[in-house]
Amino acid sequence: MKSSLFPRLAVALLLLLASTCVLAKPALWVVKDADTTIYLFGTVHLLPNDTDWRYPALDKALADSDSLTIELTDDDPARMQALVLQYGLDPGHPLSGKLSAAENATLTRAAQTVGVPGGANTLQMMRPWLAGLTLAVAPLLKAGLDPAHGVDKLLKAQMLAAGKPVDGLETAEQQIRFLADLPADVELEFLRSTLRDIDKGSAELTTLIDAWKHGDVATIARIEDDDLARHEPALYQRLLVQRNQAWATKVAAMLQQPGTVFIAVGAAHLAGPDSVQVQLHNLGIEAVRQP
Repeated sequence: MKSSLFPRLAVALLLLLASTCVLAKPALWVVKDADTTIYLFGTVHLLPNDTDWRYPALDKALADSDSLTIELTDDDPARMQALVLQYGLDPGHPLSGKLSAAENATLTRAAQTVGVPGGANTLQMMRPWLAGLTLAVAPLLKAGLDPAHGVDKLLKAQMLAAGKPVDGLETAEQQIRFLADLPADVELEFLRSTLRDIDKGSAELTTLIDAWKHGDVATIARIEDDDLARHEPALYQRLLVQRNQAWATKVAAMLQQPGTVFIAVGAAHLAGPDSVQVQLHNLGIEAVRQP
């Protein structure tokens, strides 16, 4: 969801698709008891509108589901803008005073390279977490990757059109505060990691694209979760492990109610040794990968 919200930050938070029209079959799991079925599906949050990612088993699971649960539903532009203004800006403490001269030079070059509107001056008024996120996402948006075509948004529109309810696992404010509430040193390292890796994302992104398309969860875990756990353990715990544990608890509660629910979250949450499925296993609940 280095997605969801690091080194190679866009790859970690977003897990993107390239603008190619290639048939995909992303991974799908199911959790069942006597009267409840819950599907778990990994998504990407930015998506070109010419990417084919649907397949029959996925379409059937959606048709059979009574409701959809995604990461958050209150992410309209006005709401997100208000939260960024509240938690992401700090003009009284510009980044230049938090970075070394060499890091400031790198920040300026990075802003120019990825095409941040207003360049480094725009970044200077941001807190480190927002500057890092902006540097990671700006080139992807510039390349035409559109949040409006993210898988979660498309699933939401489909289910609402079918008259089915859509719920959120978190709120937009919760997601932003996962970064905004980081300890100061961790938040600054978050930006520094993005600056160090500003030119390293393309080859890794291509690998991740192919992994998502083909349901290659092991590769997603190796590149996303393993790297984050090794280089940014505090972020890994906050953005992956703690959230996966919380979501698994919510899935367990859903099993107490009859019906069929389709849950769609960032694909990185369904990969690796601390995935939602592993957290469910720890609760005595098994998620079965669908063929």
